[in-house]
Amino acid sequence: MTQRIALAVVALIAAVLVLAVVPLGLSMTAREQTSFRDDASSSARSIASTAEEALSDHRSAVPARDQVREAADRGDCAVVRDRSGRTVLAAGCSPQETANGARLVPQVLRSGEERSTQADDRLTTAVPVGDRSDVSGVTVLIRSTDPLHDRILAMWGWLAATGGGALAAAVLLAVGLARWVGRPLRAVDNAAQRLGEGVLEERSPEVGGPPEVRRLAATFNTMAARTEALVHGHRAVVADVSHQLRTPLTALRLRLDLLTADADEETAAELAGAQDEVARLSRLVDGMLAVARAEHSVPRPVPVRVDTVVAERVAAWEPVAEERRVRLSGRCRPPLTASIGAGDLEQVLDNLVANALDAVPEGGRVVITGTRRHDSVLLNVVDDGPGMPADARATAFRRFGNPHATGTGLGLAIVHRLVTANGGTATLEDTPGGGLTVTLHLPATRRGESG
Repeated sequence: MTQRIALAVVALIAAVLVLAVVPLGLSMTAREQTSFRDDASSSARSIASTAEEALSDHRSAVPARDQVREAADRGDCAVVRDRSGRTVLAAGCSPQETANGARLVPQVLRSGEERSTQADDRLTTAVPVGDRSDVSGVTVLIRSTDPLHDRILAMWGWLAATGGGALAAAVLLAVGLARWVGRPLRAVDNAAQRLGEGVLEERSPEVGGPPEVRRLAATFNTMAARTEALVHGHRAVVADVSHQLRTPLTALRLRLDLLTADADEETAAELAGAQDEVARLSRLVDGMLAVARAEHSVPRPVPVRVDTVVAERVAAWEPVAEERRVRLSGRCRPPLTASIGAGDLEQVLDNLVANALDAVPEGGRVVITGTRRHDSVLLNVVDDGPGMPADARATAFRRFGNPHATGTGLGLAIVHRLVTANGGTATLEDTPGGGLTVTLHLPATRRGESG
């Protein structure tokens, strides 16, 4: 952001400088050129006025000769010709300049008007001697344009230096402005990232930058404090509820066990049914508490070796799969590392494998595969069981969303909450040939991080 602000300010000031300096330079160049032509024309007219006394009034040509020599001393070529085109006075001219100047003489004699041309770094000005109705000759002044070019070049150099200095000052101003605005915004961004990673006590400094940015930092800190209070409060509630519910359930189960030991056969059967209901209620309470923890958890992602975790969970569930005569296997290409909260992947896989083993009949199979795809780890849990209807898949990630579930109906809800809390996604699809495929997209670790 700092770089974008600096570039935007520099581009804006550069555009303003270009729009101001270039037209000014062009205007000053045009003015210099006009002044140069006017000065040459004025000098030629001055010589023509003095030469008129010699050509028309037949007076002494000495004043005109002096002016011609003064023009030559300034580096000009000055020539005075009579009505017939004969050279009367000349000074400071090369043969080439004399020949070039002679081309304008007939035009001036015919029109009685001033003519000028510019070629080969020379400005040639020819003015009539005498009135327009009675032209007695032509004065030709040829002046080098090198001084004009030098002045224009110096002027553009001065403008460029001024513009460059202004642009350098603009760069310093833009960088300072960008840092003034960007530094507190980066602090807020870093604090937000840390808060999203689970560091609930993270706060942003409220100093520096524009007032709007300081207010943003203060608002963020207020939000972070409330979030921390809510999360800690919810964790306390979950812990209290867990303790308050499990204690009476455990006591109830123990009492039922004591009653069953001394009851007759018919009563013992009824008590066994009650024990089953208490066990089911215990599992339901544990599932609800697990969902609540998952929904309100703020995980701190760490690099986790997915292939290692998959191998461990397959080994842990292998005895259960063998008992149910289901083939359980895992295929992940190492190294495969995801960024996820510690222990979350194990809990996700346990729920998915448990659901799959409950659904797959004897002789079926459950396969866990993992690959890396761009910036994600793609993890599939595939079974060849009875599958799940489309309407059930649409609501399966909700609490008790699957009416066909044989367990508590909370396993997929826990999976969904844990995966999404870690920035991933979970989807359900039909397995080709029959069955259900659970696809998880987990954020992969950046290159260079170790699991």
